[in-house]
Amino acid sequence: MQETRRAILDALADGPVTGPALAERLGISRAAVWKHVEALREVGFDVPSDEAGYHLAGHPEYGAEAVEYGLDAPYDVEYHESVQSTNAIARERATDGVTNRVVLADEQTGGRGRRDRQWSSPSGGIWMSIALAPDLPPARVPLLTLAAAVAVTKAARARGVDASIKWPNDVVVGDGGERGGRKLCGILTEMEGESARVSWVVIGIGVNATLPGADLPPDATSLQAEIGGPVERRTVVQDVLEEFARLAVTPDRVVEEWTALASTLGQRVAITEATESFEGDAVALTETGALVVDVDGERRTVYAGDCEHLRPV
Repeated sequence: MQETRRAILDALADGPVTGPALAERLGISRAAVWKHVEALREVGFDVPSDEAGYHLAGHPEYGAEAVEYGLDAPYDVEYHESVQSTNAIARERATDGVTNRVVLADEQTGGRGRRDRQWSSPSGGIWMSIALAPDLPPARVPLLTLAAAVAVTKAARARGVDASIKWPNDVVVGDGGERGGRKLCGILTEMEGESARVSWVVIGIGVNATLPGADLPPDATSLQAEIGGPVERRTVVQDVLEEFARLAVTPDRVVEEWTALASTLGQRVAITEATESFEGDAVALTETGALVVDVDGERRTVYAGDCEHLRPV
C-alpha cells in the first residue's frame, strides 16, 4: 500500500480527522489529502466526511489493500481476481528481484500441488504465494514449508478448527484415509539457488476457506465447513502471514512448533519415494524437516516423498 495512504488510514483509525489536520500531520497539501482519500474509496474503504472530518467506517472485504491494512508483517501484497497460478507469478517477481511479495488471487485456473498434481482453486479459497530471498542454506529451505504449515494450522485453530499437520506439507482435520485426515490446506515450495546459496524461494499456500463442504471432495474440508459459519478471508490471510513472518526469521524454532501441531509423528506410515516404498513408524523430525521412520528397528530418514497414515495414533 502506498505509504501516505497507509498513514491516512492509521490516523483515521483513532477517530475523525479534518482535512487540514491530516495535511499538516503528513506534510502534504489539502488537495493531496483529498486525492488520497478518493483513491482509498475507489478500492473499497468507506471514508465518509462530516463537520468533524474524515473517519474510517469500513474496509474492503478482500484484496491487496484489505490485507495490507493492519498487517503486521513485512510483505507487499499483489492481488488478482483470477490467475493461472500464483506460484508462477511469484516466481516471475522473484526472478526479477522482487521479494517479500505476496501474490494473492481469488481463484486459480491452473493450480498445482506436489508432483504436478492438479489443485482445485475456485473462488472462495485463499490462494497465495510468498516470494522470499531468505538467508538460509538450501538444506534448510524445507523449514519454510513447515513454517507455513504451522502458520495455517494456528490460524485454523484460532477459529475453532481442530487442524493438524501431516508430513510434509498438508494441513488436515480429523484422521483417516490416505491424507491422514480431511485436507484443509496444501503447500508447495519452489526455490532457485546454488549448492551453498539460495537466490529465491516461493511458498505457495492454498487454503479451502469459504468453500461449501458440498463443493469439496470427500477427503477435503474447508474452514467454513468446519466452523459452520462465515469466515473472513482477510483476517485469515493476515494471521497466516504474520505467523509465517515470525517463524521465517527464527527457523530454529520451526521444528519444535511443527512437532507440537503434527499428526504424523507416532503414526504407522507408508512412505513412497521416487524409487521405492516402505512402511514404518514415524518417530521424529530432523533439524532440516526430514521425517525419521523406524523400519523394523532401523531408522530411515525421508527427505521427500508421499506419506500415508495407516492407523490412528
